[in-house]
Amino acid sequence: MMRARIVGTGSAVPSKVLTNFDLEKMVDTSDEWVTTRTGIKERRIAVDGEYTSTFATLAAERALEMAGVKASDLDLLIVATITPDFPFPATACVVQSNLKATKAAAYDISAACSGFIYALAQASNAIRSGSARKALVIGAEVLSRIIDWTDRNTCLLFGDGAGAVVLEACDDGHGVLSTHLHSDGSYWELLYQPGCGNRNPAVQKTLDDRRIYLMMQGNEVFKLAVRAMEDAALEALDANGLTPADISLFIPHQANRRIIDAIGKRLGLPGEKVYVNLDRFGNTSAASIPLALDEANRSGRIKPNDVVVFDAFGGGLTWGSALVRW
Repeated sequence: MMRARIVGTGSAVPSKVLTNFDLEKMVDTSDEWVTTRTGIKERRIAVDGEYTSTFATLAAERALEMAGVKASDLDLLIVATITPDFPFPATACVVQSNLKATKAAAYDISAACSGFIYALAQASNAIRSGSARKALVIGAEVLSRIIDWTDRNTCLLFGDGAGAVVLEACDDGHGVLSTHLHSDGSYWELLYQPGCGNRNPAVQKTLDDRRIYLMMQGNEVFKLAVRAMEDAALEALDANGLTPADISLFIPHQANRRIIDAIGKRLGLPGEKVYVNLDRFGNTSAASIPLALDEANRSGRIKPNDVVVFDAFGGGLTWGSALVRW
């Protein structure tokens, strides 16, 4: 059976670092409070002249270089993001232009923190069906532009960055073995950005009401996330006749250290099998899994034939998992 194999990874983050100590000067908080409740110590923040496409392009270039693939040979380019450069055209089209990936079909996916897994599933299915041979999947966000920096409930959590993977068709038993996607739109108001869509367009009242910023009911999201991510991980394992003991590396969405620890405990995974970089980057939404994957890959944490599981939960509500044989 033809599958999509990950042959290159890449990532990119802004150079500007915003620490918890910096946040102490902005809102009523402390490094100890943020670290204890979230596990985050610092996050990266884009500056003027840096956009979602900036980091998406850099991450893509690094992934293509590792893969030894030319952008002009790509058949498909998908960007997962909730912070696109523009409402339209798709940020993927901007990245396509930057890379000169002239043969690739390019489009965005909006599935919040689950976006990378949703995009990976579509690219994998395209390769399985034969409609693509080489694909580029990117998760990229500049969340700092939709954060209310006076709201302690949200401004502590999020950061900017991008991660990318290059996929090629293979038939040797490796690659993306399965993906599993879910959503429940009845919870959409738990995590969303009220403006600037056509319900609350970008007019002065929307700005005055501060409805351009992300809104989240964090406690409710937390409760739903742990169970959903556990179920998604087990679903991926069951689909492939595996158990948690077979996991070589578990790469969850980097939302909150308490969520990550709870899922790892439920799956019975030792700490060394759960990859965490939340402390340095915060929650980067669709970028978090590919950013962590690139770090793990480049640091030698992943070996040939390893079983790697991706697991995410985000606004929508959406959640999903993917199981990869490296």
